[in-house]
Amino acid sequence: MMTEREKMLAGELYDCGDAELMRRWHEAKDLAREYNNLASADLEGRERVLARLLGSRGAHSWITAPFYVDYGENIHLGDHCEINMNCTFLDCNRIEIGDHALIAPNVQIYTAFHPTNAADRFGESSGEGFAFCKTLTAPVVIGKNVWIGGGAMILPGVTIGDNVVIGAGSVVTHSIPSNTVAFGNPCCVVRANR
Repeated sequence: MMTEREKMLAGELYDCGDAELMRRWHEAKDLAREYNNLASADLEGRERVLARLLGSRGAHSWITAPFYVDYGENIHLGDHCEINMNCTFLDCNRIEIGDHALIAPNVQIYTAFHPTNAADRFGESSGEGFAFCKTLTAPVVIGKNVWIGGGAMILPGVTIGDNVVIGAGSVVTHSIPSNTVAFGNPCCVVRANR
């Protein structure tokens, strides 16, 4: 029998109110709050918190506070990544970001989504306590040398290839091939990126 965490990472319907998931969720929120409240020049403190918050990160990566996550441990950064302020990563599944990625302010990356049928989202209610809705997930993979413009939103299951530029304010609903420039809502390839 799979745990709720295993179901979550496998992209199966899971209960996000599960005790194991809630423990890590609270821990990640506390770590993100600590990170966001550190002095800007406290590089040692930032390194210490990120080591506990993120799943992995390469050399010389930078995250400007504030930074928001669900679990943190499902986020994997390559070398020389820069994540600018006010980004939100809902990492209920794996978020992989390749080397030399530039993530502009206010970018949102979502790996979680819900069934469209309300009965599937909530099921039977016991009437006790808060009833978390059922959730599904799909990973997000961002290649090397990618620049994601400010305010862009990356939806679950999207893969962005290498050497891609995503325009500011784009809503990326499907995968984008390598060596392209794409923008819009929905985000579409507009030209090759040489």
